[in-house]
Amino acid sequence: MRWKFWAPKDPIYMDDDQPSSMGLIGKVTGGVIGAYLIGCVIFAFWWDSEPDHFPVRQNAARIAEMNNVSLVTGYVTTATVVKIGETLLDKRGGYLSNDVFPPGVWMDNVPEWEFGTIMLLRDTARVYRNDFSRSQSQSAEDEDLAEAEGHFFFDASSWLLPQTEDEYEKGLEYFSAYLTRLADSGETSAQFYARADNLQQWLQTVETRLGSLSQRLSASVGKQQLNTDLAGDTSATQATAAPRDQLVKTDWLEIDNVFYQTRGYTWALLHMLRALEQDFGDVLDKKSARVSLQQIIRELEPSQDTLWSPMVLNGDGLGMLANHSLVMASYIARANAAIIDLRSLLIQG
Repeated sequence: MRWKFWAPKDPIYMDDDQPSSMGLIGKVTGGVIGAYLIGCVIFAFWWDSEPDHFPVRQNAARIAEMNNVSLVTGYVTTATVVKIGETLLDKRGGYLSNDVFPPGVWMDNVPEWEFGTIMLLRDTARVYRNDFSRSQSQSAEDEDLAEAEGHFFFDASSWLLPQTEDEYEKGLEYFSAYLTRLADSGETSAQFYARADNLQQWLQTVETRLGSLSQRLSASVGKQQLNTDLAGDTSATQATAAPRDQLVKTDWLEIDNVFYQTRGYTWALLHMLRALEQDFGDVLDKKSARVSLQQIIRELEPSQDTLWSPMVLNGDGLGMLANHSLVMASYIARANAAIIDLRSLLIQG
Protein backbone atom coordinates (compact mmCIF):
# COMPACT_ATOMS: atom_id res chain seq x y z
CA MET A 1 0.00 0.00 0.00
CA ARG A 2 1.30 3.35 -0.95
CA TRP A 3 0.37 6.41 1.02
CA LYS A 4 -0.31 9.62 -0.86
CA PHE A 5 0.83 12.68 0.93
CA TRP A 6 -0.24 16.20 -0.13
CA ALA A 7 0.61 19.63 1.09
CA PRO A 8 -1.67 22.66 0.96
CA LYS A 9 -0.92 25.17 -1.71
CA ASP A 10 0.78 28.33 -0.72
CA PRO A 11 -1.75 31.00 0.30
CA ILE A 12 -2.18 33.91 -2.02
CA TYR A 13 -1.41 37.22 -0.37
CA MET A 14 -2.78 40.50 -1.73
CA ASP A 15 -0.53 43.45 -2.11
CA ASP A 16 -1.34 45.93 0.65
CA ASP A 17 -0.58 48.82 -1.66
CA GLN A 18 -3.29 47.76 -4.11
CA PRO A 19 -6.73 47.96 -2.43
CA SER A 20 -9.45 45.74 -3.74
CA SER A 21 -12.07 47.13 -6.07
CA MET A 22 -14.73 46.59 -3.43
CA GLY A 23 -12.76 48.59 -0.89
CA LEU A 24 -12.26 51.39 -3.37
CA ILE A 25 -15.96 51.52 -4.19
CA GLY A 26 -16.79 51.63 -0.48
CA LYS A 27 -14.42 54.51 0.13
CA VAL A 28 -15.76 56.48 -2.83
CA THR A 29 -19.34 55.84 -1.76
CA GLY A 30 -18.57 56.88 1.79
CA GLY A 31 -16.88 60.03 0.58
CA VAL A 32 -19.81 60.96 -1.64
CA ILE A 33 -22.32 60.38 1.16
CA GLY A 34 -20.20 62.35 3.61
CA ALA A 35 -19.87 65.27 1.18
CA TYR A 36 -23.62 65.16 0.54
CA LEU A 37 -24.43 65.25 4.24
CA ILE A 38 -22.01 68.11 4.86
CA GLY A 39 -23.57 70.00 1.95
CA CYS A 40 -27.04 69.36 3.37
CA VAL A 41 -26.01 70.78 6.74
CA ILE A 42 -24.56 73.89 5.08
CA PHE A 43 -27.70 74.43 2.99
CA ALA A 44 -29.91 73.83 6.04
CA PHE A 45 -28.17 76.66 7.89
CA TRP A 46 -28.38 78.86 4.78
CA TRP A 47 -32.07 78.18 4.20
CA ASP A 48 -33.06 78.49 7.87
CA SER A 49 -33.90 82.20 7.68
CA GLU A 50 -37.02 84.32 7.38
CA PRO A 51 -37.36 86.78 4.48
CA ASP A 52 -37.00 90.51 4.99
CA HIS A 53 -39.91 92.93 4.98
CA PHE A 54 -40.69 94.91 1.84
CA PRO A 55 -42.23 98.39 1.43
CA VAL A 56 -45.79 97.83 0.25
CA ARG A 57 -46.41 101.13 -1.54
CA GLN A 58 -43.08 101.05 -3.38
CA ASN A 59 -43.78 97.47 -4.43
CA ALA A 60 -47.20 98.46 -5.82
CA ALA A 61 -45.76 101.55 -7.53
CA ARG A 62 -43.11 99.44 -9.25
CA ILE A 63 -45.72 97.01 -10.62
CA ALA A 64 -47.96 99.90 -11.72
CA GLU A 65 -45.06 101.58 -13.51
CA MET A 66 -44.18 98.35 -15.31
CA ASN A 67 -47.78 98.07 -16.53
CA ASN A 68 -48.16 101.81 -17.16
CA VAL A 69 -51.18 102.17 -14.88
CA SER A 70 -52.07 104.28 -11.85
CA LEU A 71 -52.52 103.20 -8.24
CA VAL A 72 -56.28 102.80 -8.13
CA THR A 73 -58.18 101.83 -5.00
CA GLY A 74 -57.18 98.35 -3.91
CA TYR A 75 -54.03 98.22 -6.02
CA VAL A 76 -51.58 98.42 -3.12
CA THR A 77 -53.38 95.73 -1.12
CA THR A 78 -53.70 93.34 -4.08
CA ALA A 79 -50.09 93.86 -5.14
CA THR A 80 -49.09 93.10 -1.55
CA VAL A 81 -50.99 89.80 -1.61
CA VAL A 82 -49.15 88.81 -4.78
CA LYS A 83 -45.78 89.83 -3.34
CA ILE A 84 -46.39 87.85 -0.13
CA GLY A 85 -47.15 84.77 -2.22
CA GLU A 86 -44.09 85.27 -4.43
CA THR A 87 -41.88 85.67 -1.36
CA LEU A 88 -43.30 82.47 0.09
CA LEU A 89 -42.28 80.53 -3.03
CA ASP A 90 -39.08 82.34 -4.03
CA LYS A 91 -37.39 83.05 -0.70
CA ARG A 92 -34.01 81.52 0.14
CA GLY A 93 -34.36 77.76 -0.27
CA GLY A 94 -37.71 78.11 -2.02
CA TYR A 95 -40.83 76.44 -0.67
CA LEU A 96 -39.78 73.78 1.87
CA SER A 97 -43.00 72.41 3.35
CA ASN A 98 -43.29 69.63 0.76
CA ASP A 99 -39.62 68.64 0.52
CA VAL A 100 -38.99 64.90 0.79
CA PHE A 101 -35.19 64.97 0.56
CA PRO A 102 -32.55 66.48 2.84
CA PRO A 103 -32.01 69.12 3.95
CA GLY A 104 -35.58 70.37 3.50
CA VAL A 105 -37.17 67.26 5.00
CA TRP A 106 -35.07 67.75 8.16
CA MET A 107 -36.08 71.37 8.63
CA ASP A 108 -38.95 72.38 10.86
CA ASN A 109 -38.97 76.09 11.64
CA VAL A 110 -39.19 77.52 8.12
CA PRO A 111 -41.99 75.14 7.00
CA GLU A 112 -44.02 76.22 10.05
CA TRP A 113 -43.32 79.85 9.15
CA GLU A 114 -44.59 79.06 5.66
CA PHE A 115 -47.79 77.58 7.01
CA GLY A 116 -48.46 80.71 9.06
CA THR A 117 -48.08 82.82 5.92
CA ILE A 118 -50.37 80.47 4.01
CA MET A 119 -53.07 80.91 6.68
CA LEU A 120 -53.06 84.66 6.06
CA LEU A 121 -53.16 84.20 2.28
CA ARG A 122 -56.09 81.77 2.50
CA ASP A 123 -58.11 84.02 4.80
CA THR A 124 -57.42 87.07 2.65
CA ALA A 125 -58.27 85.28 -0.60
CA ARG A 126 -61.64 84.30 0.87
CA VAL A 127 -62.42 87.86 1.99
CA TYR A 128 -61.40 89.14 -1.45
CA ARG A 129 -63.81 86.73 -3.09
CA ASN A 130 -66.72 87.36 -0.71
CA ASP A 131 -66.32 91.00 0.31
CA PHE A 132 -63.60 93.22 -1.14
CA SER A 133 -64.58 92.60 -4.79
CA ARG A 134 -68.37 92.61 -4.35
CA SER A 135 -70.63 95.63 -3.90
CA GLN A 136 -73.31 93.64 -2.05
CA SER A 137 -74.18 90.09 -1.03
CA GLN A 138 -76.29 89.51 -4.16
CA SER A 139 -73.62 90.65 -6.65
CA ALA A 140 -71.65 88.17 -8.75
CA GLU A 141 -68.25 87.05 -7.55
CA ASP A 142 -65.09 87.78 -9.52
CA GLU A 143 -64.08 84.74 -11.57
CA ASP A 144 -60.33 85.22 -11.13
CA LEU A 145 -60.66 85.53 -7.36
CA ALA A 146 -62.92 82.49 -7.19
CA GLU A 147 -60.27 80.43 -8.97
CA ALA A 148 -57.44 81.89 -6.88
CA GLU A 149 -59.06 80.94 -3.56
CA GLY A 150 -59.30 77.27 -4.53
CA HIS A 151 -55.62 77.06 -5.44
CA PHE A 152 -54.50 78.61 -2.16
CA PHE A 153 -56.44 75.98 -0.23
CA PHE A 154 -54.52 73.16 -1.89
CA ASP A 155 -52.58 70.71 0.34
CA ALA A 156 -49.51 72.53 1.67
CA SER A 157 -47.32 69.40 1.66
CA SER A 158 -47.99 67.82 -1.74
CA TRP A 159 -44.71 67.16 -3.59
CA LEU A 160 -45.90 65.34 -6.70
CA LEU A 161 -48.81 65.44 -9.15
CA PRO A 162 -49.36 68.27 -8.61
CA GLN A 163 -46.75 70.06 -6.57
CA THR A 164 -47.93 72.58 -4.02
CA GLU A 165 -45.79 75.29 -5.61
CA ASP A 166 -47.58 74.83 -8.94
CA GLU A 167 -51.00 75.26 -7.33
CA TYR A 168 -49.97 78.36 -5.38
CA GLU A 169 -48.39 79.84 -8.50
CA LYS A 170 -51.67 79.38 -10.33
CA GLY A 171 -53.45 81.18 -7.49
CA LEU A 172 -51.00 84.07 -7.78
CA GLU A 173 -51.53 84.17 -11.54
CA TYR A 174 -55.27 84.61 -11.03
CA PHE A 175 -54.63 87.32 -8.46
CA SER A 176 -52.27 89.04 -10.90
CA ALA A 177 -54.92 88.84 -13.60
CA TYR A 178 -57.40 90.48 -11.22
CA LEU A 179 -54.81 93.15 -10.42
CA THR A 180 -54.35 93.91 -14.13
CA ARG A 181 -58.09 94.22 -14.69
CA LEU A 182 -58.45 96.33 -11.56
CA ALA A 183 -56.28 99.11 -13.00
CA ASP A 184 -57.82 98.92 -16.49
CA SER A 185 -60.20 101.86 -16.91
CA GLY A 186 -61.97 99.99 -19.69
CA GLU A 187 -62.60 96.93 -17.51
CA THR A 188 -65.35 97.57 -14.97
CA SER A 189 -65.99 93.99 -13.88
CA ALA A 190 -62.97 93.99 -11.54
CA GLN A 191 -63.62 96.16 -8.49
CA PHE A 192 -62.24 96.73 -5.01
CA TYR A 193 -64.65 98.33 -2.58
CA ALA A 194 -62.88 100.19 0.23
CA ARG A 195 -65.80 100.27 2.67
CA ALA A 196 -65.80 100.15 6.44
CA ASP A 197 -67.85 96.94 6.52
CA ASN A 198 -65.39 95.16 4.20
CA LEU A 199 -62.40 96.14 6.31
CA GLN A 200 -64.29 95.13 9.43
CA GLN A 201 -64.99 91.70 7.90
CA TRP A 202 -61.31 91.11 7.17
CA LEU A 203 -60.33 92.25 10.67
CA GLN A 204 -62.83 89.81 12.17
CA THR A 205 -61.06 86.96 10.38
CA VAL A 206 -57.70 88.19 11.66
CA GLU A 207 -59.09 88.52 15.17
CA THR A 208 -60.15 84.86 15.14
CA ARG A 209 -56.72 83.70 13.96
CA LEU A 210 -54.83 85.80 16.48
CA GLY A 211 -57.08 84.59 19.28
CA SER A 212 -56.32 80.96 18.42
CA LEU A 213 -52.58 81.56 18.11
CA SER A 214 -52.48 83.48 21.39
CA GLN A 215 -54.30 80.64 23.16
CA ARG A 216 -51.90 78.01 21.82
CA LEU A 217 -48.86 80.12 22.67
CA SER A 218 -50.07 80.74 26.22
CA ALA A 219 -50.72 77.04 26.71
CA SER A 220 -47.00 76.33 26.37
CA VAL A 221 -46.77 76.16 30.19
CA GLY A 222 -50.18 74.60 30.72
CA LYS A 223 -53.05 76.08 32.69
CA GLN A 224 -56.28 75.01 34.30
CA GLN A 225 -59.12 76.58 32.37
CA LEU A 226 -62.83 76.75 33.12
CA ASN A 227 -65.23 75.88 30.32
CA THR A 228 -66.82 79.10 28.99
CA ASP A 229 -68.08 77.65 25.72
CA LEU A 230 -71.75 78.41 26.47
CA ALA A 231 -71.27 81.51 28.60
CA GLY A 232 -73.60 84.43 27.90
CA ASP A 233 -76.45 82.45 26.35
CA THR A 234 -78.74 80.42 28.60
CA SER A 235 -80.39 78.70 25.62
CA ALA A 236 -77.12 77.66 23.92
CA THR A 237 -76.30 73.96 23.53
CA GLN A 238 -73.42 71.92 22.17
CA ALA A 239 -73.04 68.50 20.59
CA THR A 240 -71.27 66.72 23.44
CA ALA A 241 -70.66 67.60 27.08
CA ALA A 242 -67.23 69.04 27.89
CA PRO A 243 -65.43 69.04 31.28
CA ARG A 244 -66.11 72.07 33.45
CA ASP A 245 -62.43 72.40 34.32
CA GLN A 246 -59.60 71.04 32.21
CA LEU A 247 -55.85 71.36 31.71
CA VAL A 248 -54.96 73.19 28.49
CA LYS A 249 -51.38 72.56 27.40
CA THR A 250 -49.60 72.62 24.04
CA ASP A 251 -47.57 69.47 23.48
CA TRP A 252 -43.88 70.19 23.96
CA LEU A 253 -43.11 68.92 20.45
CA GLU A 254 -45.54 71.51 19.04
CA ILE A 255 -44.30 74.55 20.99
CA ASP A 256 -41.72 75.69 18.43
CA ASN A 257 -44.17 74.89 15.60
CA VAL A 258 -46.79 77.25 17.02
CA PHE A 259 -44.13 79.90 17.63
CA TYR A 260 -42.94 79.91 14.00
CA GLN A 261 -46.47 79.67 12.63
CA THR A 262 -47.16 82.87 14.53
CA ARG A 263 -44.00 84.47 13.14
CA GLY A 264 -45.10 83.66 9.60
CA TYR A 265 -48.66 84.85 10.12
CA THR A 266 -47.63 88.15 11.73
CA TRP A 267 -44.98 88.74 9.03
CA ALA A 268 -47.67 88.60 6.35
CA LEU A 269 -50.19 90.42 8.54
CA LEU A 270 -47.90 93.42 9.02
CA HIS A 271 -47.61 93.85 5.26
CA MET A 272 -51.36 93.56 4.79
CA LEU A 273 -52.09 96.14 7.50
CA ARG A 274 -49.68 98.63 5.95
CA ALA A 275 -51.27 98.06 2.54
CA LEU A 276 -54.82 98.40 3.85
CA GLU A 277 -53.89 101.69 5.48
CA GLN A 278 -53.11 102.97 1.98
CA ASP A 279 -56.30 101.77 0.30
CA PHE A 280 -58.69 102.38 3.20
CA GLY A 281 -57.13 105.71 4.19
CA ASP A 282 -60.28 107.77 3.60
CA VAL A 283 -62.44 105.31 5.54
CA LEU A 284 -60.01 105.29 8.45
CA ASP A 285 -59.77 109.08 8.52
CA LYS A 286 -63.54 109.48 8.44
CA LYS A 287 -63.83 107.15 11.43
CA SER A 288 -60.79 108.74 13.14
CA ALA A 289 -59.37 105.23 13.19
CA ARG A 290 -56.08 105.55 11.31
CA VAL A 291 -54.10 105.84 14.52
CA SER A 292 -55.83 102.70 15.82
CA LEU A 293 -54.61 100.71 12.82
CA GLN A 294 -51.14 102.17 13.24
CA GLN A 295 -51.18 101.04 16.86
CA ILE A 296 -51.94 97.47 15.75
CA ILE A 297 -48.88 97.62 13.52
CA ARG A 298 -46.83 98.97 16.42
CA GLU A 299 -47.95 96.12 18.66
CA LEU A 300 -47.07 93.47 16.06
CA GLU A 301 -43.65 94.76 15.06
CA PRO A 302 -41.81 93.22 18.07
CA SER A 303 -43.07 89.80 17.00
CA GLN A 304 -40.51 90.00 14.18
CA ASP A 305 -37.51 90.74 16.39
CA THR A 306 -34.53 88.43 15.97
CA LEU A 307 -34.61 85.28 18.09
CA TRP A 308 -31.09 85.14 19.50
CA SER A 309 -31.58 81.80 21.23
CA PRO A 310 -30.65 78.71 19.16
CA MET A 311 -34.00 77.21 20.16
CA VAL A 312 -37.42 78.31 21.39
CA LEU A 313 -37.14 78.30 25.18
CA ASN A 314 -40.07 77.19 27.27
CA GLY A 315 -39.44 78.30 30.86
CA ASP A 316 -42.12 78.03 33.52
CA GLY A 317 -43.70 81.45 33.41
CA LEU A 318 -41.74 83.43 36.01
CA GLY A 319 -39.03 80.78 36.26
CA MET A 320 -35.30 81.02 35.64
CA LEU A 321 -35.50 80.49 31.87
CA ALA A 322 -37.30 82.66 29.33
CA ASN A 323 -40.51 81.51 27.72
CA HIS A 324 -40.52 82.79 24.16
CA SER A 325 -44.06 81.56 23.54
CA LEU A 326 -45.44 83.69 26.38
CA VAL A 327 -43.55 86.73 25.10
CA MET A 328 -45.01 86.19 21.62
CA ALA A 329 -48.46 85.65 23.12
CA SER A 330 -48.29 89.02 24.85
CA TYR A 331 -47.59 90.77 21.53
CA ILE A 332 -50.44 88.91 19.84
CA ALA A 333 -52.90 89.56 22.67
CA ARG A 334 -52.19 93.30 22.67
CA ALA A 335 -52.58 93.47 18.90
CA ASN A 336 -55.81 91.50 19.09
CA ALA A 337 -57.21 93.88 21.70
CA ALA A 338 -56.36 96.79 19.40
CA ILE A 339 -58.11 95.04 16.50
CA ILE A 340 -61.27 94.66 18.61
CA ASP A 341 -61.18 98.39 19.33
CA LEU A 342 -60.68 99.20 15.63
CA ARG A 343 -63.59 97.00 14.63
CA SER A 344 -65.79 98.85 17.13
CA LEU A 345 -64.82 102.16 15.56
CA LEU A 346 -65.61 100.87 12.06
CA ILE A 347 -69.01 99.53 13.12
CA GLN A 348 -70.01 102.83 14.68
CA GLY A 349 -71.50 105.49 12.46
